[in-house]
Amino acid sequence: MKLKSMVFIFLSMLFLVAGCSTTETVESKLTLPEDIPNFVEESDFEKVDWDKKAITFNGNIIGNENKSGVIGADMPSININQKWMWHLWGIENPKESELSVVGFHRETGTVHQILTTGWTIGLGAENNGANAHTPSSVNIPKAGEWAILLYTDGKLFDKLVYEINE
Repeated sequence: MKLKSMVFIFLSMLFLVAGCSTTETVESKLTLPEDIPNFVEESDFEKVDWDKKAITFNGNIIGNENKSGVIGADMPSININQKWMWHLWGIENPKESELSVVGFHRETGTVHQILTTGWTIGLGAENNGANAHTPSSVNIPKAGEWAILLYTDGKLFDKLVYEINE
């Protein structure tokens, strides 16, 4: 009788463990907006390092030091137009280059145009130690973690990870 009880308990536990585990993965399909520039690839979003958060440097620029950053990213910008000043390092001909900005909301897995004037803007000359800069108006549609993918002249340039809560 004791052996039957032990076997029953063992089989019950085995059934419970097998029933609670699964090898099935749920794949979420990223959908890019129809009007997004054609050089933006779905794989660009898969490679976001969410642990590499933007930092403050040069006093008030928030981003990846000596690569790219923004003045204004620390200001409230949820569902309001907010001025952000983009700064990029390593741009050879800034006045002949364009910056495309793509927002990726982590929690919803959705891609957004955050510039209020379109996906792409022109760059200007040196400013605040950066090789290129440009002002813009942005509108962040919801709070949360955002990866801002920056493309210069159609090539992925950098990824900025921000926590935007207001």
